[in-house]
Amino acid sequence: QVQLVESGGGLVQPGGSLRLSCVASGIRVSIAAMGWYRQAPGKERELVAAITETYSTNYKDSVKGRFTISRDNAKNTVYLQMNSLKPEDTAVYYCNTVYGYPRISWGQGTQVTVSS
Repeated sequence: QVQLVESGGGLVQPGGSLRLSCVASGIRVSIAAMGWYRQAPGKERELVAAITETYSTNYKDSVKGRFTISRDNAKNTVYLQMNSLKPEDTAVYYCNTVYGYPRISWGQGTQVTVSS
């Protein structure tokens, strides 16, 4: 069964940091382009960061310089390091495939709340 499990979210003050993890089963993250998405209340889900099989990365403009996507093939896990967090980063964060790879059923996501 193909499954994605996100974790690492929480409540953090503006300027703080969090590291999200996405553990995949039934699919090898090393052979798929993977990404982190987020969905804020009342808004559509959006892609914020992506990493290809060759470790090329891309970011939404609003997170460039603050977020870093990476993966550990041995652990079959994709990470999102988020620094200098802002209130507008508040959302539920999900991981999934990107760039035309077959989409996997969405996991439960992990809530990130940036507030003082």
